[in-house]
Amino acid sequence: MNAMGVRWTAEQVLALAPDEASRRAGSGLGAAGPWSGAGASAGVVWGRCEGSGRTPYRTVVDTAGPVYACTCPSRRSPCEHVLGLLLLWAAGGTAVPEGAEPPEWAARRLAARRAGAAGAVRKAEGAAPADPAAARRRAERRAARVTAGAEELERRLADLVRGGLATAGQQGYGLWEEAAARMVDAQAPGLAGRVRELGAIPGSGPGWPVRLLEECALTHLLDRAWLAADRLPAPFAATVRTRVGLPSAPDGPAVRDRWLVLAQYDTGDGRLTTRRIWLHGTDSGRTALLLSFGAAGRAPGLALPVGAVVDGELTPHAGSGQLRAEPGEPLVPVAGPAAPPPGGPVGAALDAYGRALREDPWLDSWPVTLARVVPARAEYGWQLADADGREALPLTGADRSRAGLWRLLALSGGGPVTVFGECGHRGFTPLAAWSPDRPAETVPLL
Repeated sequence: MNAMGVRWTAEQVLALAPDEASRRAGSGLGAAGPWSGAGASAGVVWGRCEGSGRTPYRTVVDTAGPVYACTCPSRRSPCEHVLGLLLLWAAGGTAVPEGAEPPEWAARRLAARRAGAAGAVRKAEGAAPADPAAARRRAERRAARVTAGAEELERRLADLVRGGLATAGQQGYGLWEEAAARMVDAQAPGLAGRVRELGAIPGSGPGWPVRLLEECALTHLLDRAWLAADRLPAPFAATVRTRVGLPSAPDGPAVRDRWLVLAQYDTGDGRLTTRRIWLHGTDSGRTALLLSFGAAGRAPGLALPVGAVVDGELTPHAGSGQLRAEPGEPLVPVAGPAAPPPGGPVGAALDAYGRALREDPWLDSWPVTLARVVPARAEYGWQLADADGREALPLTGADRSRAGLWRLLALSGGGPVTVFGECGHRGFTPLAAWSPDRPAETVPLL
């Protein structure tokens, strides 16, 4: 055990992996064979790993960040050596003895890594305050460009509807990409993303004209909302600004709590990797979403082990239900089990998603916890059904083939379980689950 009484599980370690390749490579290094000089003390784990070169790689981890440092040339964060060392430590035994002082090289590298992170924070906090007048002028210029982009997009949508949706399947994707580029030029990346999604719908399968009309209507609604943003209620106007792509800042009272890490997963578009981490406040009952980003093939910097409990302060962003939050300080692992979020039946989850749509019509999904549901095979695929069989939610198409589905089936064994995930118009995406026999053990489903 470390000083905080927290030893991660193998599942929590592998949840930090930036991709499947790192997960496989890290698993291969989770045995004692390639390691020497390993040890752990007060939440710090270190060791030397034999590699292809003459000099072993030196790896050190502070689990309270977590903060990693390794001498290998990998650009992934964490690298496979960090994952392997943490897996070795998580397994217990004598391969990573506890209580020794970190060697000089481990303390030096960890101190440098911590100093780099702290320096970035000080640089951000200590930057000279911006000239308010200049900042206002920049904001006004960007708003004018976004307005011009929204007006142009309105004309394009009107032309599409006037000419008939069937013509969209004959135009090819190039026209959509050109329109998306125009939205990027207008500094409205949110509108650009919606245009690219529109371009992917024609020819996507039976019923695509209906889906295209629905998405065109939502895009039109966003355009009109932006053009009338000064007359909207402040919370809804904040949501509109974030949907067109303007940055949002933390806004509101900070919430300090012990947060259960529910899920972590990455999505990417080839240019940017977005990491989503879902947290549940064990005292406040709040659900929070942490976002971090990595560009040019780099993994996002923030990573938390699924199932861990961390202590810290989060400040919510404005708009979209105030789910997104920013940590005001490093989140520190703490000891003690945590129960899953209180859940309800399928009907309650659908009601929660419906209420969220009133505040944000462009919302793809909403975090919910389903209690006492059973995975079952239906005519159209897999679903999660209330134990009494009253209502059910279909699983999203991508999750029907994931290994997490089979993990969920094994955990259930035909009986009811508690499942956390994202409920949206495409169905339910399961992210974590708990069995009645072990309610404090979070099972990741990604």
